[in-house]
Amino acid sequence: MKTSDFSFELPQELIAQEPLKDRASSRMLVTHPDGKMEHKHFYDITEYLRPGDCIVINNTKVMPARLIGVREGTGAKVEILLLVRKDLDTWEVLVHPGKKAKPGDCISFGEGKLVAEILETVEGGNRLVKFHYEGVFENVLDELGEMPLPPYITHKLEDKDRYQTVYAEHDGSAAAPTAGLHFTPELMQKIEDMGVKIAHVTLHVGLGTFRPVKVENVLEHQMHSEYYIMEESQAQLINSCRQNGGRIFAVGTTSTRTLETVTDENGVVHAQSGWTQIFIYPGYHWKAVDCLITNFHLPESTLIMLVSALMGKETIMQVYEEAVKERYRFYSFGDACLFLTKE
Repeated sequence: MKTSDFSFELPQELIAQEPLKDRASSRMLVTHPDGKMEHKHFYDITEYLRPGDCIVINNTKVMPARLIGVREGTGAKVEILLLVRKDLDTWEVLVHPGKKAKPGDCISFGEGKLVAEILETVEGGNRLVKFHYEGVFENVLDELGEMPLPPYITHKLEDKDRYQTVYAEHDGSAAAPTAGLHFTPELMQKIEDMGVKIAHVTLHVGLGTFRPVKVENVLEHQMHSEYYIMEESQAQLINSCRQNGGRIFAVGTTSTRTLETVTDENGVVHAQSGWTQIFIYPGYHWKAVDCLITNFHLPESTLIMLVSALMGKETIMQVYEEAVKERYRFYSFGDACLFLTKE
C-alpha cells in the first residue's frame, strides 16, 4: 500500500481560512453504505440519527499553546509551542528557531510575566523547559498565548473560542478535534431530546496530527502518540447502546482512534487511560465505530487513510472528487462528512 495511493488534487482556494458565523450551517456530504452521496447541511444530521444511537465526542480543550517572546540577553525573537506537560511547571516544547534555545537560556514572554528556562534538549530536537511566573499558569497562558492554528491556516483568528468545541472541558490539546466544531449547544440538545445518547472520551490532540507521511510504504509510517481517557461511566453507556442495537457515531478521527484503542475483539469498550499510537488504514478490522462524522483531510495523510479504512479507498476518492467539484470547504474550519456503514 503506497502513500501516493491517497493523493488527490486540491485547489488552494478550497482550504477554509475562517470559521463560518454559524457552526451548524456548514455543508455536509453524506455517504451511504452503498456509496450513494447526498449534499446536506450539518444541522440536518438529526435526519440520520435514531433513538438508541450513541454519539461519541472528544471533550479535550485546546490550550493557547503558542508563545512568542524574546531571548533574554540578545532580544532575539523566539517562538515556543507547548507539547507535553511533564509536571506542574515543566513542559516539553517545540522551539523556533531551535539554535536560540540552549540549556541555561531564558526566554521572556509578556515583558517578563512568563519566563521559560531551557533545561535540556530531548528526543526529536524538542526542549524541556521550566516556566517561572506569578499566579496560576493557566491564567498567564490564557493572557499571553495564541491558538496554535494548523500551518495551512494563514489568517489570524479573532475569537479564540472558534477553535474550540462548545463542549471542550479538559486542557491538553495542541490542536482542536475539528469535527466537533460544527456542533452548537442547541443542536446537541435537539439530538439528546431525540433519545440519542451522547458519550465522551478525552484524547489530547498532538501536533503529530499534522505530520505528513514521509514514507512511500504506508506500513513503515511511525504514528505519533496521544494521551486518552475512557471513563467507566462512558464505557458502560457505549456498551449499553451497542447491546441494545444502537449505532456508534464517532465525532472525528480522535474519538475514533480512542474508541478503537479501548475496544476488545468482542466489541466491548473498556474503561482505561494511557497513550495510543493506533494507526488505522485500509484492511483494519473495526471493533467499535459504525459511523463517522469528520472533516475533509489532507492528501496522503493518516486521516484520509483512516476514513478509507472505514468506507473503502475507492469510495473515499469518489467522495473527495465530488467535494472538490462541488466546492466544499476543506480542513479544520471546513465542511463536514458523514460516513454511514449502517443505515
